[in-house]
Amino acid sequence: MATEDKLSDYLIAPLPADPRLTRAVDGFDETGAPVHVSVVEERPLTIFLNKREIVTAMTIGDYPEYLALGFLRNQGMLSDDDQITGVDYDEDIDTVVVRTEVVTDYEDKLARKTRTSGCAVGTVFGDMMEGLEGLTLPAAPLKTSWLYALAQKINRTPSLYLEAGAIHGTVLCQEDRPLVYMEDVGRHNAVDKVAGWMLSESVTGADKILYTTGRLTSEMVIKTAQMGIPVLVSRSGFTAWGVEIAREVGLTLIGRMRGQRFTCLSGEDRLIRDMDPAHVMREDRKHRRKGAGA
Repeated sequence: MATEDKLSDYLIAPLPADPRLTRAVDGFDETGAPVHVSVVEERPLTIFLNKREIVTAMTIGDYPEYLALGFLRNQGMLSDDDQITGVDYDEDIDTVVVRTEVVTDYEDKLARKTRTSGCAVGTVFGDMMEGLEGLTLPAAPLKTSWLYALAQKINRTPSLYLEAGAIHGTVLCQEDRPLVYMEDVGRHNAVDKVAGWMLSESVTGADKILYTTGRLTSEMVIKTAQMGIPVLVSRSGFTAWGVEIAREVGLTLIGRMRGQRFTCLSGEDRLIRDMDPAHVMREDRKHRRKGAGA
């Protein structure tokens, strides 16, 4: 487990002790013996952009403002030019209203939305890829020593996954330092929370790494690229379209990152192999994280 000193490195760390995020449930194990386990809560969150209702997402309920901002930004409904005048969360009705200086009608875009194979908020709009037109990410170097250090720090951080499972994590990192660690029932929610934090804090992605427990699908690659982050790392595997898009926009794509091993399917020329994998500590079972539903 991460020590208090390690947790202090985070700007935002997981909240496994927050009583709002899990519930104790009684059940039985494979032998019929009674068990008492923690399970993750799910809550609906309705997101409005000005006066228009956009979506209702199932989420664990932490950082609703960041989730709303990140969702709208990653779906192309908020641009860099939009002036945000308010983000209001009403806990009583589980609603976030994002207000902008100029009201925009997204009726046509909503009519073209399709459902993807992702969990929770897996909704992608038909013109989501428009944000990738002409986009080329910075050719940021990536040291393998950073990858190994990040994996060890993140996998040993106290988290909802270790407490209750059935959840995904996404971590915004800089070199070998994890900065913002978000969790949620869907990998898209977790990524959107990071995007919302970046938008709220005016943080750029050019020198960042995004680490996730989820699959490296086309939508995950698109969201990372739209956030301006040049490196995406996961413990899980790839889809062919995700790899194709990563190569088109110059995104370094690392998957199957477990212990001493990883696979790079995009951006090999940007990898700096400055650490011998033989010197990397092997994962023990206690700290292995398998992306729930990944």
